[in-house]
Amino acid sequence: MAKKAVASLQTGSKRLTKAIKMVKSPKSGAYTFVEAIMDPTKVNDFLAKK
Repeated sequence: MAKKAVASLQTGSKRLTKAIKMVKSPKSGAYTFVEAIMDPTKVNDFLAKK
């Protein structure tokens, strides 16, 4: 299950988005957050990927 916290970032003329999702660790069962800064068109693929 992904936590969809998306913030738009602008650097110069390039538009970027920061996406954060919650990932459950298979070893401990604890949740961790994975952050990535990417092109806005790739956000849905990032959140759908396990």
